[in-house]
Amino acid sequence: MNPNPDDLLILLTVSRSGKFTTAAQALGLNHTTVSRRIAALEKALGGRVLARAAGGWEVTELGAEAVLVAERVEAAVSTLGASDHAPDPITGVVRMTATDGFSAYIAAPAAARLRKDHPGLSLEIVTVTRRALQQRSGLDIEVVVGTPQVHRAEAIRLGEYRLGMYASKKYLKDHGTPANPEEMTQHQLVYFVDSMLQVDDLDAPRRLVPTMRDGLTSTNVFVHVEATRAGAGVGFLPCFMADRHPDLVRLLPEDFAELLPYWLVLRPDSMRRPAVAAVVQALREETESRREELLG
Repeated sequence: MNPNPDDLLILLTVSRSGKFTTAAQALGLNHTTVSRRIAALEKALGGRVLARAAGGWEVTELGAEAVLVAERVEAAVSTLGASDHAPDPITGVVRMTATDGFSAYIAAPAAARLRKDHPGLSLEIVTVTRRALQQRSGLDIEVVVGTPQVHRAEAIRLGEYRLGMYASKKYLKDHGTPANPEEMTQHQLVYFVDSMLQVDDLDAPRRLVPTMRDGLTSTNVFVHVEATRAGAGVGFLPCFMADRHPDLVRLLPEDFAELLPYWLVLRPDSMRRPAVAAVVQALREETESRREELLG
C-alpha cells in the first residue's frame, strides 16, 4: 500500500517537534487525528515510524526514510503558487537549547541578523546548562559546554570562552583585594549550585580553590553576574559577560583563567533542513566574530 502524502507531511511535522500535541497545533489538527494518521502511515509502510523517547517521540530507521521522502514532498509543494520568484526555503521553526550567556550574547544577535533576510524563520531558544542529550526529541540544535559524548548525532566545535574571578569595586573596598589564591579562600564564591551542576568542565572553582565557601549560588549565570556586582562575594564569571560591567574587577587572571569550549550538537537529519543549516551557519559566524570578546 502506498503511503498517503498528507500522512508523510504529518510525520515530518512530528519529527521536528517530537510531540503530537505540538505538531497538531502547527497543522491545525487535533492530537487524536495526528495519532490516527501516524498509525495509518505505519500500516501502509508495514512498520513503526516513531518510538517513545524521553520527553517525546524519535523517528525510527523506517521513520527516517519516510521523513526524507516527506521533505521532498514538502519542497515540491512549496514551489507551487502565483509568486514570480522561488519561495524562501529558510522558513519555519528551529528549536535549540543553549546556556544563558550564549543564548543572550551569541544566539540572539545571530538570529536577529538572520531574520532580517528571512522573516519567515522563527527561532525558539530554551536556556539550560547541561550535558548534551542522548535523545534530542523535538530539538534541532543544542549548544553545550565541554566535549559532548553522544551517539547518533553530529557535533561541531564552535569556539572557546574564558572564565575568571571577579568582584565589584565596592566589595573590594570593603573586604580587601586577594593577592594570591590562598587569600581568595577568605572570600565567598558566587557560582553554580554544586549539587545541580551537570557539566563537569564547569566545576573549576571547586578544583582550583576547594576550600572556598559558597556565598550565593544559582543555576542562572546572569544571577552570578548581578550578585557579584551587588557585592555578594567573588564570582567565577564568563569574561564576555563580566567585562561588560566597569564596576567589576578581574582578580588574579594568571591563576584563574579557565578556557572552555562551546560545542554544537545536531540530530543527524537536522542539517537537511535549510532553516537549521542557516541557523548553524549564523551561530558559527557570530561566535567567530566575537572571538576576542569570548576570550576576555
